Amino acid sequence: MSTKITLYSEPHLISKMKQYAKQHNTSVSKIVTNFFEKVLAKESKRKSAHSEKISKLYGILKDTKSDKDDYVKYLEEKYL
Repeated sequence: MSTKITLYSEPHLISKMKQYAKQHNTSVSKIVTNFFEKVLAKESKRKSAHSEKISKLYGILKDTKSDKDDYVKYLEEKYL
């Protein structure tokens, strides 16, 4: 099911996109839809890449015993 969307742009861009769509036997709506799909796919791929990296790290520090004092000491040694 398609839903209507209203987009605003410069008149010369609209005209050029309509010409482009006609030359490529498609519609401006289809071009915009394809663009949205590519943006969302790229975002999804980026998120899954981060998730994969994080899942590899999950549990890596479960047997360590550190607390806020250890972190403060580390920062003091590093920056002071």
